[in-house]
This record gives sequence, C-alpha cells and structure tokens, in this order.
Amino acid sequence: MQTKTILEKLFPNNLEYRIEHSMIRGSADTKLGRVEIIGTVDSAAMNQLIAMTLANEILDVIAKGQKTPIVFIVDTMGQDSSRADELLCLNRTFAHLASCVDLLRRSAHPNIAIVLGEAVSGGFLSYGLMANQVFAMQSSQVKVMDLNAMSRVTKIPLDKLKSLSQTSAIFAPGVENYYAMGAVDDIWKELNEHLVENALESQLMHIDDFLIDDRRQVAEERKGRLLCNEIVESVLMA
Repeated sequence: MQTKTILEKLFPNNLEYRIEHSMIRGSADTKLGRVEIIGTVDSAAMNQLIAMTLANEILDVIAKGQKTPIVFIVDTMGQDSSRADELLCLNRTFAHLASCVDLLRRSAHPNIAIVLGEAVSGGFLSYGLMANQVFAMQSSQVKVMDLNAMSRVTKIPLDKLKSLSQTSAIFAPGVENYYAMGAVDDIWKELNEHLVENALESQLMHIDDFLIDDRRQVAEERKGRLLCNEIVESVLMA
C-alpha cells in the first residue's frame, strides 16, 4: 500500500504534507485538534541531513509550547553507511535526534510512531522506537539486521541462527517478533481514522505513565523475552 493511500486512510480530514529528500512533514485535523506529522518515507537511508532536519522540526513544535501531538512516520532502511556521514559522527547526530524525541515526551506531547514500510537498525532506533507508542502495518519490515548479517557480526553459524529464530523472537526479524518483544505496541491490519485518534486520546488520559519504559515487562507477558527481567534483577541485586 502506497504512502499516500495509507495517510489518507489514517488522516481523512484536512491532511496536508510535503515530501522532500525522503522526509515527510505535514499536519492533519483529528477530534483532538491539529496533529503534526514528521518522519521518513521511501525506505530512507538516515543521514546527517535527515536526522538534523527531523530534530529541528521536533524542537520547533516543542518551542510553540502548545503540547501539540506528533505522529512520526517511519520508513527507513537504516543509517546511511557513507564514509562522509560516519566521519561527521552520524552516531552523535542520532543521539541528538533521540534526545529531541525524549524531550518531546518529557514535555507531555502525546506522540506515536507508525511504521509504514521498513524500520531498520539505527534509522528506527533514533526516533521511531523512542516514541511513546509504536504501531506498524502488518506488511511492515522491522529488524535490526537480517540473519546473514547477524551471522557475520556475531560469528554464530547461519543455520544456528535460523534454528534459534524459530523459537526466540530476539533472533528473528519481522513485525510479529517485535510485537512479542514489546517494541511494537500493536499491528494494524485494517486502517481507519480512529486508530491515531484513539491512541493519542488514550495517552492524554495518563501521559506521565509513558515516562516509564515497561517494554521488558510487556515482552515477558508476550513470551518474547523470557529471561530479560530475571537477568536485570540479578544484575541490580549484585
């Protein structure tokens, strides 16, 4: 499903947006009022320009002091692997973007991330995964890296990883596995205008609760991370 079709289904009222350099910026009317739309499209490779532009857009919304809700659109193939971006300290730029999203959250702005296409590695981590809640299309591709790359990095044989991915969500890409791990709050199968409105309205009722990250507890309940809490508690007690 194309970006335009998805957006029109989610935001049928006075939707306005522009797309430039694989970035989307817009707004739409909801029953909660105007919401801002910020993010990436077309499987963007997250580079310095994109990361700094998104960060500045977030800061501009915060500076207005109206606690306007933000909807992050996520469609990224991950970080740009060019030498230029690495030399310009892309990792620090990503940290700045993540800090801006965190400031948004701490400033009591309702916010959600919607994965339209790909959500890969640092491109996803730097802003989408930082949102209060993350929702994804059923067709979304969510992953840190594929199993071939994971095998090269970890030196674990590919066949072993394939076997592990059948029983453990942490070794497997895919939106269902990220739901099991608590990284995705819900998978949207049918789209309508109430999905975004209901999510943001629910946040407004208990916005301070989102300052606490409970994803590892959720992951345990969903059987996606069976040992995480036990290990964390053991470390804290050491």
